[in-house]
Amino acid sequence: MADAAGTRFVSLLSLMARLRGEGGCPWDREQTRSSLKPYLIEEAYEVLQAIDEGSRDHLVEELGDLLLQVVFHCQVGAEAGEFTIEDVLEQLCDKMTRRHPHVFGDRVVADAREALAQWERIKQDEIVGDEHARSVLDGVPAALPALLRAQRLQAKAARVGFDWTRWEDAWTKVQEEVGEVEEALAADDDDRIADEFGDLLFSIVNVARLRGMDAEECLRRAAEKFTRRFGKVEAGMRAGGRTVAEASAEDLDRAWEAVKARESRGLPETGTRP
Repeated sequence: MADAAGTRFVSLLSLMARLRGEGGCPWDREQTRSSLKPYLIEEAYEVLQAIDEGSRDHLVEELGDLLLQVVFHCQVGAEAGEFTIEDVLEQLCDKMTRRHPHVFGDRVVADAREALAQWERIKQDEIVGDEHARSVLDGVPAALPALLRAQRLQAKAARVGFDWTRWEDAWTKVQEEVGEVEEALAADDDDRIADEFGDLLFSIVNVARLRGMDAEECLRRAAEKFTRRFGKVEAGMRAGGRTVAEASAEDLDRAWEAVKARESRGLPETGTRP
């Protein structure tokens, strides 16, 4: 199996080199690291969507697309004489071996929590030995969606003990932040309102994390639920001979509440106006 995978991987590298070489694809040849950035992010999110769908075939396809982006960047690096795919693989294997002494060495860990704490200690030792000062928060990309970035930053800080001990204490902080948002709104200070809204969102992420939940996934579910329910409102309005743009705010509110009530009772849609 490993030999087959290796052969396929070498074929992929050759394919990419041909696409970028003389007589290759004009579009592939003109791409740069900067131009490829949106595709790398897009492919990562398409992998997430395939995971949520639970489709084996779709996941295989999207993982391949994401892998292609990695190979693409390595080919660009090789052409510039900066690094090759071999450099990337060597560094990755060395790091994974070094940070798993309980697997590749003689250390022992009791559970996943201890394994993660050990990983962080080893990483910190590497940082101390680095001539360039680094932070425990390094490695969380600024380009991440803000909600996801907040959770990753909190998780990084938690690994070195900077964390709430109970989710209930973090929830108390949320309530405190709500009060500060109310004060900022009352003062009609836009800069302060923006700061306090940010603090409130950040504190809510803390509670979700301490409850073992992914805040980004929670918000994604809320967005999907809103999309589904609003679609039903639109369908109901169309069944009644008008659009949502033609309905009053009161009619829209009533339709929305009707959709929520049907969903909560598990009733099927009737195809008529809510």
